[in-house]
Amino acid sequence: MSGHSKWATTKHKKAAIDAKRGKLFAKLIKNIEVAARVGGGDPAGNPTLFDAIQKAKKSSVPNDNIDRAVKRGSGAEGGGVDYQTIMYEAYGPAGVAMMIECLTDNRNRAATDVRLAVTRNGGNMADPGSVAYMFSRKGLVVVPKSSEQNTDVTEDDLLLAVLDAGAEEVNDLGEAFEVVSEPTDLVAVRTAVVDAGLDYDSADQSFVGSVPVPLDEEAARKVLKLIDAVEDLDDVQNVYTNADISDDVMEKVDA
Repeated sequence: MSGHSKWATTKHKKAAIDAKRGKLFAKLIKNIEVAARVGGGDPAGNPTLFDAIQKAKKSSVPNDNIDRAVKRGSGAEGGGVDYQTIMYEAYGPAGVAMMIECLTDNRNRAATDVRLAVTRNGGNMADPGSVAYMFSRKGLVVVPKSSEQNTDVTEDDLLLAVLDAGAEEVNDLGEAFEVVSEPTDLVAVRTAVVDAGLDYDSADQSFVGSVPVPLDEEAARKVLKLIDAVEDLDDVQNVYTNADISDDVMEKVDA
């Protein structure tokens, strides 16, 4: 799940220790393979590949798996798959808008699986373009407040480090900060974070909802159930929503 509120961090942490870790690994490997195919197998000259590799390493994907994915994608090793990126649009409970990003080698399977998961969990598929206008493409760098490398990072510390690199805003996610930028400034912002001696959890291009939809406890449970069902699909890489779940509501849902 990729959202624009504090509960995104809660979901991110849960995913890292989820029983579906094997499925998470597969999605991260797929990202690496596609990045290598599109931009070449050298991370130094392919920022998308660099970030995909870093994300996989931070999720404990074995180096051998990462290396093989780079070789498959770049053509240095056989067995690569021709994945296509497809974006589906949908509405969830309470009118929440959803963008569902797939990487698949079978468009018909992906379309069928996504439609079934959405409709069986209280959502409706939407026509292309009917949801996308409510989202903006952004670069997001997530920086933990405390880690082995980061020692009680403050918002002022981070702002000072990234302001000249093109950062638009810094959001407090609870245990981490989220630095928002234009997609074209993502690499510069990530580099500025590293140059400041700070560690980061992820650096990705994402879709950010421009009109957040606040949810009460009942609606939040329904939306999270829908997101989990869609994210569980093999072809789905990311789910973006404009759901806005407050800390108080998230605590009730977690309880």
